[in-house]
Amino acid sequence: MSRHPQVKWAQRPDVVYLTVQLPDAKNPKVNLDPEGIFTFSATAGPESYAYELKLELFDKVNVEESKINIGVRNIFCVLEKSEKKWWNKLLRGDEKAPHYVKVDWDKWVDEDDDNETAAPGDFDMNSMDFSKFGDMGGMGLGDDAMGDDLDDSDDEEEEVTKPSETAEGEPKEQNNSKVGGEAAEGKAEAAPSS
Repeated sequence: MSRHPQVKWAQRPDVVYLTVQLPDAKNPKVNLDPEGIFTFSATAGPESYAYELKLELFDKVNVEESKINIGVRNIFCVLEKSEKKWWNKLLRGDEKAPHYVKVDWDKWVDEDDDNETAAPGDFDMNSMDFSKFGDMGGMGLGDDAMGDDLDDSDDEEEEVTKPSETAEGEPKEQNNSKVGGEAAEGKAEAAPSS
């Protein structure tokens, strides 16, 4: 009896991202039919369990433009749609998706958010300019949001003095810290212990 690997999916108007999560897959075989039939088989685990998967996709796909990457932890597929349109769901038919097919929220973009059409794998950090990274100014939180107030320390308001000697030679405690805007004088009282 074969098992089913977990599958995650997301889409854009032109592609479907399909990730088959099967760590240490041995002899993976992936087949994609232009009619939208996706099949996968492999063995994995210490006992070399057989894993099989057959998905009837919502619509037709362009097999020549589709890509696959077989990694150590998963098999990532970018399936090019035949028609550039949003699918209502991943699989055809009225049945609920199998329990092992889940939405990939890390790659998901809503149809309303179509301006984010960049593919997750196409994120090129080499073209980013990090020289202005410190000039973000707290991302709209005000001029002081990044903690640039180090020069305006509160230490100026509190004076710390050494106990002065009384006439008898015993130290006298002084508390010159400001409380409520005025200097408090006299001995500091200890809180009762509980």
